[in-house]
Amino acid sequence: MILDRRRFLGGLPALLPATAAAAAEQTPRTRFYLLEQFYLQQGTQPTRIHDFFSKAFIPVVGKIHKGPMIFLDAVFAERLPQVAVIFGLSSVDEVWSLSKTMFANPEFLGAYQEWEAGEPPYLSTSSTLLEATDFSPEIAIPEKPGVPRYFELRVYHSQTNRQLRFLLQRFSGAEISIFHRSGVHPLFYSTTVFGDLRPNLTYLIPFDTLAAREKAWAAFSADPEWVKVRRESIERGGQLTPTQQVSLYKATAYSPIR
Repeated sequence: MILDRRRFLGGLPALLPATAAAAAEQTPRTRFYLLEQFYLQQGTQPTRIHDFFSKAFIPVVGKIHKGPMIFLDAVFAERLPQVAVIFGLSSVDEVWSLSKTMFANPEFLGAYQEWEAGEPPYLSTSSTLLEATDFSPEIAIPEKPGVPRYFELRVYHSQTNRQLRFLLQRFSGAEISIFHRSGVHPLFYSTTVFGDLRPNLTYLIPFDTLAAREKAWAAFSADPEWVKVRRESIERGGQLTPTQQVSLYKATAYSPIR
């Protein structure tokens, strides 16, 4: 969890070159995404976590973090109920700096301690650190958030790094163009630095409605170029994604990006 600044310390040395490169940029791009998943039980936990994020977390973090933040309620996922939070980061150092600044705020610290008091606020959490691919777009942060959309999180696990390279080549080539003309417009593409099912490609797609999602994927599956690209991909590298995880969320009413 981004609130626990100790969690990622063991992996920081390997990431320092990328961090230094980001710091050298005049306008740092989003190089990493931190995916936090909170697994809840029915009862008071869902209401309490939404109250904490909307009333205590966002008012503090929104003043110090200018990168993208997405708060999601799971609709279809391996474990329900679940709340997922995604932070866009220009460097891994932001995991440190955000946590340090938040806990230095007395109002936030009091709200956090109250949230943790009494009944546990969640059953368990998982944290995944993602690194944006070279072809990943920047997430546009709207001045005024719109109507909450559905978000589809896809994780494509490759058994080897060789297979993952073939997969990334396919996406950075023809597949993204086919996506766009089919109505599939991912917010970001990434690979997992720390987390499950490594190596993998992880990406997040917004859809206005579930009907729009079905229409887009139907158009993609039927696209003649996709059929050709997929066949050629299998002939060249074999089955590149033997395991796929698909989860569906809806943005919360308080999510800055929704």
